[in-house]
Amino acid sequence: MLALSAEGVLPKVDYAIFADTGWEPKSVYDHLDRLEREIAEPAGIPILRVSSGNIRDDALNPGHRFASMPLYILNKDGRPGMTRRQCTGEYKVKPIKKKVRDLLGYPYPARVPKDIFVEQWIGISTDEFHRAKDGDVKYMRNIHPLIELNWSRSDCVDYLTSLGLAETPKSSCLGCPFHGNAQWRHIRDNSPTEWEDVVEFDGAIRKGNARANATGNVLLGEAFLHRSRVPLDQAPIDPVTPAERAALGEEGAAELEQGVVNGCSPWTCRGEVEAVQADFGLTA
Repeated sequence: MLALSAEGVLPKVDYAIFADTGWEPKSVYDHLDRLEREIAEPAGIPILRVSSGNIRDDALNPGHRFASMPLYILNKDGRPGMTRRQCTGEYKVKPIKKKVRDLLGYPYPARVPKDIFVEQWIGISTDEFHRAKDGDVKYMRNIHPLIELNWSRSDCVDYLTSLGLAETPKSSCLGCPFHGNAQWRHIRDNSPTEWEDVVEFDGAIRKGNARANATGNVLLGEAFLHRSRVPLDQAPIDPVTPAERAALGEEGAAELEQGVVNGCSPWTCRGEVEAVQADFGLTA
């Protein structure tokens, strides 16, 4: 949408906003720098980078309130579970809304007058039209230009390719549990330093986030980044075998390989994707 705006296919936007969780792959930051340098700045479109902190550091800091990641849980009795996903709201939605309020001149807790609002473009294509929703606050009205253009995901890929941006990386936390095997393999095989980082983090959150443990909300089972619920450096992240594909079906195999579709997009997320099924204990 930024490129379409810069080229005049869509109206010129006032701003583009990137919500930085503090733990994106280096390729994402490099790509953002390139977009800013080659597309946004020549068109006079500011890219605003906003943040609520570093999600990795916060998860391991016992003194910091932490919005939980959707970690895969293996309870003591062997039952699988998943912790509640709050990180999208805290690290993506919250800083964007704060910046929008600042731009409108009504920072929290000031009340935004009902006739003051922004039109917020959201990049949902026709493949995901059912995720197009109205804003949940009156000062942000959602617009979906790609749907209005009748563009599918493949149309977007073709357009990016024509601009020399075929290798656009997916923006998500380096250690996001919604990664598919293809994303985990890419980190392992192409970025040893980042792989070491996520493996270390996976081990560090085995008992849940540090703040929960410090306050007595102890995880009785074990937490993992990979859906197999084994340590990441031992997880089965190589391509799906024919037997696995037959057992999972095409849709299940595709999600295992590619990850959760729109897993952490701030405006198209699946919400609390699963009920909380992790067992916790309270200590005196």
